[in-house]
Amino acid sequence: MEIFMKKVIAIGVQDFAQMRENNYFYIDKTGFIREWWDSGDVVTLLTRPRRFGKTLNLSMLECFFSDKYAGREDLFGGLEIWQDERFRKLQGSRPVIFLSFAGAKHADYENTRATLNTFIANLYKRYEWILEDERFTDADRKAFRSVSREMDDSAAALSLNMLCEWLYRYYGKKCIVLLDEYDTPMQEAYIHGFWDELAAYIRALLNNTFKTNPYMERGILTGITRVSRESVFSDLNNLNVVTTTSCEYATAFGFTEAEVFAAMDARGLPETEKEKVKFWYDGFTFGGVPDIYNPWSVTLFLDKGIFDTYWANTSGNALAGKLVREGNRGIKTEFERLLNGEYIETKLDEQIVFDQLQSNMNAVWSLLLASGYLKVTGMTRKAPDDLPVYRLEITNHEVKLMFFRMIEGWFAQGPEFNEFVSAMFRGDVQSMNHYMNRVALNTFSYFDAGSRPSARKEPERFYHGFVLGLLVDSAENYLVRSNRESGFGRYDVVMEPKNTGDPAVIMEFKVFDGEGGEKTLEDTADSALRQIGERKYAADLLARGIPKERIWQYGFAFEGEKCLIRR
Repeated sequence: MEIFMKKVIAIGVQDFAQMRENNYFYIDKTGFIREWWDSGDVVTLLTRPRRFGKTLNLSMLECFFSDKYAGREDLFGGLEIWQDERFRKLQGSRPVIFLSFAGAKHADYENTRATLNTFIANLYKRYEWILEDERFTDADRKAFRSVSREMDDSAAALSLNMLCEWLYRYYGKKCIVLLDEYDTPMQEAYIHGFWDELAAYIRALLNNTFKTNPYMERGILTGITRVSRESVFSDLNNLNVVTTTSCEYATAFGFTEAEVFAAMDARGLPETEKEKVKFWYDGFTFGGVPDIYNPWSVTLFLDKGIFDTYWANTSGNALAGKLVREGNRGIKTEFERLLNGEYIETKLDEQIVFDQLQSNMNAVWSLLLASGYLKVTGMTRKAPDDLPVYRLEITNHEVKLMFFRMIEGWFAQGPEFNEFVSAMFRGDVQSMNHYMNRVALNTFSYFDAGSRPSARKEPERFYHGFVLGLLVDSAENYLVRSNRESGFGRYDVVMEPKNTGDPAVIMEFKVFDGEGGEKTLEDTADSALRQIGERKYAADLLARGIPKERIWQYGFAFEGEKCLIRR
């Protein structure tokens, strides 16, 4: 392993040649070249969380195989791959096409399509000089120059296939094709509601590039997710899919614990910092290899010497926020458990079906795992189908802080939420009603904004999101629980103080529906309040020694966006 002490840590450099030419801090991942080439796989899809070195590794592959870098021993001398004489002969021996979709982040299909077309057109311009060769006809030159921002979808679908053909005709060798962050525009399409249009565009492009392409020798796609075969990979039966649970390339992305600690030693950091780094940035498991660290955050920590949510603060959290915020009662309740430091159990499907994210909890947890927000801490098999059930927890301290800040942002439209919480701990039900109705009015539609919003508002989406807000706001001094057993029944929310001298809170939520003898919103609120007493929801709090007069009991009644609270 190289010595890092005197090396500059260049933040954000994803170009391998630039990294090596300037002798910047670099952890050797060139073993990935050998593992990939020796696999013999024609097309590989590699999924890893964002900021885990996918782009840098593809840039490394380009520098190693591309004829543009032929003879560049300086880029690989001293690294693992250069110790293998067999691979020295491969360096600089192929035409390589390297394209990234990372910048295609738009809220509509037309701009996304135009940006992807522009990426391809700019790629073509890098090779325009080959048209001067006499092997190309005027018809070839015309077709080559027709690839532009304005080309139609059929031309875009064939564009990379045609470029491979032209490079083959010039070099007499098949191409290696590297496509980075293929799914970035697809996640934006799901968030902004133009999934079907973009999926058709991407499906045709991938099929013509990676399947029906006799001029491609090998190909790699990278992304965060494995989008379902039915969506974009329906024709790619030559695809080897490598996800975070696969054993292949387990240490090629992210830093191992040995690599992190060696870098810390080289930079003279004290031993006491290692456990803190582990607490903040460890937690990822790829294949059977545990203790993979987030490289973006580790690199920034090594540079600045300060612990912070570096990875979590970068862009890319919109989808995670949307899934939790707009999720149903079950998702929010399970997420509450995660934020409380507990675990959830679920089956997983690593083929992400975006159309199912509104209705399938397993799909949501699968996507959050693939994105790096959750980690697997155990696995069992349960009847009747004997399929694996995974135990999931929040990945590490950095990710937990990210979610806390995200939830705080849900209620950041005004001061009402904090004022409501203050009134609740004072027992000031009049102020609670005033503030709660303003909170509900401002945030109700925000929590009920799924791709298939209900004709009738779903209060549980709001109040379970509201519970997450209470959990985050009061985490330092309270344990917040919902839908757990207590006494003779079930309650909706209990806020149990960590200090028994502080007040406790019990809240029962009900929706007014005009049935069951409840004629008014007041009747429903009173019914909720009675249920707290009848079912002895205060039993656990009293057993802990919290006096009855310090337990505030509130009945909540919802009707549409209106709320009434009784004490």
